[in-house]
Amino acid sequence: MSRSYRLLASLALVLALIVVSMGAWVRLSDAGLGCPDWPGCYGQLIGVPEAAHEVTRAEAAFGKPVEAPKAWKEMIHRYAAGTLGLCILGLAVLAWRQRARRGPWLEIVLLAVVIGQALLGMLTVTKLLKPVIVTSHLLGGMTTLAILALLWLREHRPARPAATSATSAGLRLLAAGALLAVLVQIALGGWVSSNYAAAICADFPTCQGSWWPEMDTHHAFTLDRELGATASGALLPGAALTAIHFTHRLFAGVVLIVVGGLGVLLCRQPLLRRHGMALLAALALQISLGIANVLLQLPLPLAVAHNTGAALLLCATLAAVARVFEREKARGRVPAAGFPRRFEVVR
Repeated sequence: MSRSYRLLASLALVLALIVVSMGAWVRLSDAGLGCPDWPGCYGQLIGVPEAAHEVTRAEAAFGKPVEAPKAWKEMIHRYAAGTLGLCILGLAVLAWRQRARRGPWLEIVLLAVVIGQALLGMLTVTKLLKPVIVTSHLLGGMTTLAILALLWLREHRPARPAATSATSAGLRLLAAGALLAVLVQIALGGWVSSNYAAAICADFPTCQGSWWPEMDTHHAFTLDRELGATASGALLPGAALTAIHFTHRLFAGVVLIVVGGLGVLLCRQPLLRRHGMALLAALALQISLGIANVLLQLPLPLAVAHNTGAALLLCATLAAVARVFEREKARGRVPAAGFPRRFEVVR
């Protein structure tokens, strides 16, 4: 691909990480409904109502008080997401123009995901922060980030892979399992955040002073319900919030074992050591941030950092998994002695 494509892919990847972090900042600062409409804010596409006459008109039209600080948080997030969407559109156009050299399908899928994200962003407002929609919106953001990371890795891999050592089927299976574990944990974390269940357990490693607190898993994982309510409309019991939080905490142990095991194994292979170290560093950071959020009762900077840490862990896991499978493919390809490289043969 062209140099412009590589620069745009790098910019989009960094911007996606910023948008994911800003989304957490908006959600955790209770600004998700700072604007009651979409895509504008109180009917304005640029800025938010701040002058006295603008506030009076907006409150009369929408029937709710204008909270300018929250509205600005929401609109800054929307502007950043819109800029990211334009970058991704640019990537799709550039890839389509060079489709004779390489299929543009990953970029087209990415563009479709972004369009879906815009719709979920609208539904997040119109459905008043319904947990399943908020969680889906978070997962859509992580999916966008993951695809951009794959595009970036594809553009920056070596043109001529160095000689590789064998990667066993067990290592490839563990790598795939690590990626799955991270994805499940991100979904569980999104469910915790969208149900505001992060502060229900204020102690660690116990929860509410118990190693196995009272939990209501039925209402906890019913998807079709409103925020803070059961499917029947009753108030969501505290035991359900406990179940949401504690499940996320328990599965963190699974992630620690699977992803940590992969990182240790990669560190033992010289050609994969840097991926193993990056994976272990991202895992240690994320586990530490999770524990700190519990013990310090969810301060906003730490809570946002925990969401950003999840994104970084996802990227580190994707890079490690891609490297493991890429190296396995590279093993079968060697240049035939005495022939130019274009006459490579496959064993």
